[in-house]
Amino acid sequence: MNIKITKIKEIQDDLPVIYLAEKEENLKNLSFSPTEFEYIKNQASDKKINIKINSYSKWSYIQWVNTETCLPCLAGRQATGKKEKHIVKEKLRRAAGKLYSDIKTNKHSKILVVDLCNNAEYTIAFTEGLALSHYQFLKYYSKPKEKKNHLEEILIYNTLVDNKQISELNILVESVYSTKDLVNEPVSFLNAEQLSLEIEKLGKNAGFEVEVFNKKKIESLKMNGLLAVNKGSVDPPTFTILTWKPENAVNKKPFVLVGKGVVYDTGGLNIKTGNYMDTMKSDMAGAATVAGTIHSITKAKIPVYVIGLIPATDNRPNGNAYASDDIITMHNGTTVEVKNTDAEGRLILADALSFAKKYKPELVIDLATLTGSAHAAIGDLGIVAMSNVKDEQFKQLKVSGNNVYERIVEFPLWEEYDEMLKSDIADIKNLGAREAGAITAAKFLEHFTDYPWIHLDIAGSAFLTKQDNYRGIGATAVGVRLLFDFFNSKL
Repeated sequence: MNIKITKIKEIQDDLPVIYLAEKEENLKNLSFSPTEFEYIKNQASDKKINIKINSYSKWSYIQWVNTETCLPCLAGRQATGKKEKHIVKEKLRRAAGKLYSDIKTNKHSKILVVDLCNNAEYTIAFTEGLALSHYQFLKYYSKPKEKKNHLEEILIYNTLVDNKQISELNILVESVYSTKDLVNEPVSFLNAEQLSLEIEKLGKNAGFEVEVFNKKKIESLKMNGLLAVNKGSVDPPTFTILTWKPENAVNKKPFVLVGKGVVYDTGGLNIKTGNYMDTMKSDMAGAATVAGTIHSITKAKIPVYVIGLIPATDNRPNGNAYASDDIITMHNGTTVEVKNTDAEGRLILADALSFAKKYKPELVIDLATLTGSAHAAIGDLGIVAMSNVKDEQFKQLKVSGNNVYERIVEFPLWEEYDEMLKSDIADIKNLGAREAGAITAAKFLEHFTDYPWIHLDIAGSAFLTKQDNYRGIGATAVGVRLLFDFFNSKL
């Protein structure tokens, strides 16, 4: 399912409409009756964040926007000073998400957004919140049509919004939906091979190249981290390479995105207990984000040379599964002592990060639902990041995080943390101490890099077990909007 966003040149009187207004005066030239206008004033004085009017079977919704306080519908309250633009835009997305429940209840197939504030950025942010709120994963309902939301199209009336903004928003929403679909799929359908097939479909849809290495090829490359994790599975692993290299690319050396593709994580022989195995279909969210990001920048024809690397397998305690105390010789020759089979993501990522060296990359960014430690530290409100660079690239990624409200929290990568990964019988071990788990996981990955590198631990924000406004429930596709903004900044 998808939704269409369209710009129109004239207001269509027969459509339900959402007015974005800063003050009551914005509404005086509209077709509200004196009674309706008095009702609007009373609702505004009671600080209602949005107002609903049903006049002659036509619905009108008024969304107040106060950019001084960055809170909607504060008419009559004294402004307390301007807030940063990215906070205002997030308030608008969330206001749209809240209003979407009324749109769904009233079964509108089309809705018109009319901007009375003359601000293109705020209109786009509000529309984005509406469109993202519309997502549903209905594949496994026996009667999906009964569950389907009715909205099919969002129309925008704003002379300042240009066609490029509309096109990019449509592309971004489609890519977010596709990413969410991948993460929401159960492993009964989406094993490693099927993940590669789904990525090939995305490549055909958008126009990027996809190459899939099978188990034999992976063995020839001595990617023994990926192979070790796969030993307990009846399904073979895959290693998928995604390439978008436009002729007019602004960079000669590629940006490389690496995504963790553990399609299901039981913990292996160190099996997860209690309910910690719930939602582990989402342990490939990093891989899905890489695919969704490259899908978005390809469809938008952003002239940036980007490569995606996705190692994929499930992690199960079966047959000859790898075990604690095993020694693995990785793709780059490093020997690793296994201390916990539930620290598997870093093993498959390490092989991919080592493989990335062949591209002589400008920058490598990996995304992974890597540690419960990151989730415990910041919850589901942001992304834990660590980097071996402190240059403009990292600064811009932080700016992009603010722009789309997928905010980045930086943790240190101090040399002292290396001590926690020292092994008595191998070069390195795959688990540090109980403390600083997110950091020692990143330090393990850093061992396999010799280029500019940023690590994004999305464990907290990749999958939600409770509804959260426009982010929804289940997969969030965190990272797609972030990286789309980041690569757009290169132009």
